[in-house]
Amino acid sequence: MNQQTKAGHLCALLTTFIWGTTFISTKVMLADFQPVEILFFRFVMGLLVLSLIYPHRMKKTTLKQELTFTAAGLCGVCLYYLMENIALTYTMASNVGIIISVAPFFTAILSHIFLKNEEKLGVGFFEGFVAAMAGFNGSSLHVNPLGDLLALLAAFLWACYSIFTKKISGFGYHTILTTRRTFFYGILFMIPALFIFDFRFAPERFANPVYLFNILFLGLGASALCFVSWNYAVKVRGAVTTSIYIYLDPVITVAASALILREPLTWMTAAGIALTLGGLILSERRSFIVRRNRKGVSGT
Repeated sequence: MNQQTKAGHLCALLTTFIWGTTFISTKVMLADFQPVEILFFRFVMGLLVLSLIYPHRMKKTTLKQELTFTAAGLCGVCLYYLMENIALTYTMASNVGIIISVAPFFTAILSHIFLKNEEKLGVGFFEGFVAAMAGFNGSSLHVNPLGDLLALLAAFLWACYSIFTKKISGFGYHTILTTRRTFFYGILFMIPALFIFDFRFAPERFANPVYLFNILFLGLGASALCFVSWNYAVKVRGAVTTSIYIYLDPVITVAASALILREPLTWMTAAGIALTLGGLILSERRSFIVRRNRKGVSGT
């Protein structure tokens, strides 16, 4: 394993650990913030920080490249987080974390369709998918179905973002530049939602140290840092291989939810996590997903 691959592993692991706790921060802020307000504040902050850290301009791009950036911003920044944040208003953070862990399945399916030279799926993949579906369905019997559906939609949108990110990684631009461009389009698509969901600027709310800490964590850590590290991991390891780390999300989220939000940790939830993780791991085994020996796909 070369140094670049090791760095990709570490970036994906760090990113997943931080993202696994973002459900908690968002849930805390939802007490006094609209979902779209949290979304807008964190990504504007992320864009500003990345612009200060790497104040370079992207060289001339093609229309096709700009459309890819636009699609990535719409799916991975605007719609994904909007669906996720709204889901948190209907269901527990732990359940959203479990359902989001289905994203690797959608990523693998879309990769098979749109990146045909990189991935090939077998029967075992779909067996794992069924197991994971049973897992999160069993763990969410006592929550609002609307919240579960929105979380599942968010997982699909993240898979779309992963495919676009893989395509963007082939453009040859610096990861911070591509992340900034994606943030820009994501924020642009948020603007109509600001009017639809009754956005309030009201900066005095951040006088509350709890809200200030959480928005800094979401903006600087979960947005600016994590999107760059995740996009780098996808660049060097591939979309599907990197998405495997999302398996850790439910474990991190459920543990943090129980410790911080005092959400109940039931045997049903534990069984759901076990089934979800087992199904995801099963679906990604080499005997079920055959990765062709192509540089930059397997990450080895």
